[in-house]
Amino acid sequence: MKTLYIKILFLLVLVSSLSSCEEDLELENPNSVTVESYYKTEQDLTKAVNATYAVIQDATMLAREWFFLHDTRGDDMATGGGQLEAARAQLLNGTNDPVNSVANSVWTGCFAMIHRANVVINKAPGVEMNDETLRNRLVGEAKFLRAWAYFELVTFWGGVPLYEEYVTSLEGTLPRASTDEVYVSIIANLTDAIGALPLSATDKGRATKGAAQTLLAKVYMQRADYASAKALVKDVIDSGIFSLVDNYNDNFLEETEFNSESVFEVAFLDEGGSFNWWYNNGDRTGNETTLHNQEVNPTSWGNLIPSQSLLEEFESTDIGDVKTDPRYKDSFYEVGDTYADGVLVEGNFNVASSVIRGGVAKKVGWRKHTLLYKNAASYYPGGINERVIRYAEVLLIMAECQNETDESETNVLTTLNQLRDRVSVSMPNYPTVNYPTGTKAERFAAIVHEKRIELNGEEIRNRDILRWRAQGKLDLIGGDPISFYSEKFALLPIPQDEIDNNAKISQSDQNTGY
Repeated sequence: MKTLYIKILFLLVLVSSLSSCEEDLELENPNSVTVESYYKTEQDLTKAVNATYAVIQDATMLAREWFFLHDTRGDDMATGGGQLEAARAQLLNGTNDPVNSVANSVWTGCFAMIHRANVVINKAPGVEMNDETLRNRLVGEAKFLRAWAYFELVTFWGGVPLYEEYVTSLEGTLPRASTDEVYVSIIANLTDAIGALPLSATDKGRATKGAAQTLLAKVYMQRADYASAKALVKDVIDSGIFSLVDNYNDNFLEETEFNSESVFEVAFLDEGGSFNWWYNNGDRTGNETTLHNQEVNPTSWGNLIPSQSLLEEFESTDIGDVKTDPRYKDSFYEVGDTYADGVLVEGNFNVASSVIRGGVAKKVGWRKHTLLYKNAASYYPGGINERVIRYAEVLLIMAECQNETDESETNVLTTLNQLRDRVSVSMPNYPTVNYPTGTKAERFAAIVHEKRIELNGEEIRNRDILRWRAQGKLDLIGGDPISFYSEKFALLPIPQDEIDNNAKISQSDQNTGY
């Protein structure tokens, strides 16, 4: 009782003291930073753009959930076994719902990036700057990032809320825009970015004109506008800024980042195997690392392994091809391959699942995105950069656009065979025994094959399948590669949190089937 009395007395004294001093209190902190007070200088605007880039390195985005969402929605991946978490397995087998944590994390990350980009774009005109070129470049970068985020959203979810002003309260939330409206906004943003961005960036990792042009070409391809896409990638090719590297594997090593093939690359740094689990751009205490190595590394978590259909896609003398494609060994590990600790044996593979190779069931794991070539630690988030757009993809876009706009077989194959002429690949040029190219349909099949081999496991195949399905082209390559596909799986469900918390969106706005 005595203790309780003392506490009550203390509170009464405290309240009395606060009341007597009320007139002397500073109700506002003069040193606090607000949106209204911050965006005044060139340095302020630069930091704001940097903060927008920071979101793309978040765990909701490229550090973890983004690559999972792409990988599990395509056909390049299979489960490594029972260790694959439920939310990830659901996406892989088509049982995901509106509360799926992986999909919802990417949704949140994209809108966080959009919000920060909007602040930059809205505030930039009022910032005092002597260099208008710099102002335009910073706004161009923000528009590129906003467009990139909306392209992710619209291809996964269809129409989404279209924010072009930064929101300061719940009353500022918006309903779903149509898919067409979102694409119109993306195209406008990227068109502006192309006019403002430099050909190359002094600070590695910043968006350039070539990155914006290639992204816009990908947008046009999703819209079946191949002529517009072709004009854009032609400009990228003709710029001479980018070129294929001789060694295919240089696109996936830590030591060869930002090489001549990098069109847009997101940087990560090795923090000695630590990962701060930055979700929703929370407090950061170290460098931005990525879990890509950890998640797919066959001797670590091994959550995903290459699918059977991907392995069978590679040309091999075992199935009558003239040469076995060397990109197979650059993409995957098998028993007997050399790694950081010597030679891999079956016991090294922490994957329960096996695949058939050469008629034999065996353990196969990812080499791409992993550090096994120099580090075999069982837990090691790493610093390998995410190559989001490579020049190889630019050439593959051009080849497909040339074919779709009825250019000659010679032109299409000249573009396509550059990939096979790469010094470390040196594969027989098209046409080949198993990939004739005498007709437009045959050339399309060869392009699809080459793209899957060159860009396997690089978070591109999923969106291609969506595009080819919508344009009625999957029959040209043997049918739909997603065995469980139905109309429901054309789009992901709008997150339930968005429906519950956004007064402008209701359950009736949910995508079909959910």
